[in-house]
Amino acid sequence: MHKTFRSWQPEQTTLLPPSPREWLSEDHQVYFLLDLVDELDLSAILIPAQAKDPRGEKGFDPRMLTMLLLYAYCVGTVSSRKIERACYEDLAFRVLTGNQQPDHSRISEFRRRNLEALSDLFVQILRLCQEAGMVSLGHVALDGTKVQANASKHKAMSHERMLKAEAQLEKEIRELLRKAELLDAQEDSKYGKGKLASDLPKELQRRQDRLAAISRARKALEAETAAAAARDRAKQAAAADAAANADATDADAAADASEQQQKLADKAARTREKADAARELAIEKANEAGLEPQGLEPQPADAMPYRGLAHRADGSPTAKTQRNFTDPDSHIVKSDGNVLQGYNCQAVVDGDYQVIVAMGVSNQPPDVEHLVPMLERTIANTSQVPRTLIADTGYWSEDNAKACEDCGVDPHIATGRLPHGQPPPPIYGPNPKHLDAKGRMARKLRKKKGQKIYARRKTIAEPVFGQIKECRRLRRFLLRGLEKVNGEWLLWGATHNLNKLWRYMKKQRQQQAMATG
Repeated sequence: MHKTFRSWQPEQTTLLPPSPREWLSEDHQVYFLLDLVDELDLSAILIPAQAKDPRGEKGFDPRMLTMLLLYAYCVGTVSSRKIERACYEDLAFRVLTGNQQPDHSRISEFRRRNLEALSDLFVQILRLCQEAGMVSLGHVALDGTKVQANASKHKAMSHERMLKAEAQLEKEIRELLRKAELLDAQEDSKYGKGKLASDLPKELQRRQDRLAAISRARKALEAETAAAAARDRAKQAAAADAAANADATDADAAADASEQQQKLADKAARTREKADAARELAIEKANEAGLEPQGLEPQPADAMPYRGLAHRADGSPTAKTQRNFTDPDSHIVKSDGNVLQGYNCQAVVDGDYQVIVAMGVSNQPPDVEHLVPMLERTIANTSQVPRTLIADTGYWSEDNAKACEDCGVDPHIATGRLPHGQPPPPIYGPNPKHLDAKGRMARKLRKKKGQKIYARRKTIAEPVFGQIKECRRLRRFLLRGLEKVNGEWLLWGATHNLNKLWRYMKKQRQQQAMATG
């Protein structure tokens, strides 16, 4: 007697339940999202869509497309073509869309057109996590990760190479023009003037286009380094003004103090003149390149830092300063020993349930300048002040520690690299009076309480990046340009929090069912 198996009849069409709601388990994430759609304010997406011309074919419901994108990012399927295919092949996607299949171009266009409104959902979802009791802001950890841009590092060119390439192309263009003139003269003598004249050679056209592209990139690079130099000068002027306006505290040396303050005032005036000249040069360079000057106006406290490209004192780029042709906003960054063309992605994570409370992207590789804007965003997003902020040595500076304390936050920022897996023995007793800010912070982290708090950093922020980059497969950004990449990063963070909220609510329901059952 042979073993029998379950009946397999792929051609039979009546095996699936008549209602799509029966295709998935009751606690599936899709049903959570369908219930969530009424909790979110989608007016920024709905109102522009409803204002369109009512004639023509009816479009897909913007609420459905919004939930489709949110679920796609939740499960790590972000390519518009893969989302379209999933709407045909994946039951969860088919239930979510009501068995509709928007094509990839509509999905891509919807994301592009509503990227700002979609990224604004980050704060709404964060507030839902707060209402659910998932965010206490007792301990928050700040960390950053480098993510590859939608560009290759081999498509970047240094300022030195740009100048050489321009000179070489100009030489080749002159040579091709000379050959074209000779060829025209030969054809005129053979066939008669004005007959069978040669068109502009394709090689000449290609070189002219290449020269124009390199010239635009060089001018843009020079404008950006000039803006960076102007920002540096502005910081120096602000520091000089602060020193000049400081009051003399030693009454016995009032005359000396007055003379010293006059010297400081003169120095501040000279620094301001240099800052004004650098700013005018940056504006001139930006106008020449057809760009807006970057960061020359006062920026809000939560603005991410601008890229600090290497430049000379006069604002001109150094020989090795680079610009990428594919995504000019991206930057060469180091990640786990590798060099990639990418962005510096920052996140502040709450210690209770690994909910992200603030996010941001910059093309500035060092982390130290990101602490203050990320702290400001945390307070703005949650309407609360964290009790403790934990960060690694990349964020240490005396100004950062003071900024935390001024906000009422207890900073735990490493002042140097600590031995991996082997923390130094704890120390006890009060701090010596001669210690500076760095020494006090280092001693605080050596104490038993400080060690315990700082040890939480690797269990708060680092797993979040692992979940986003490894589990949901964020290998590189789809979009190009700093503004669009920032919106995409916020979308990744919003769906990370959605996953956390869904699992938390699911666990709560299970516990309630067990308690009542």
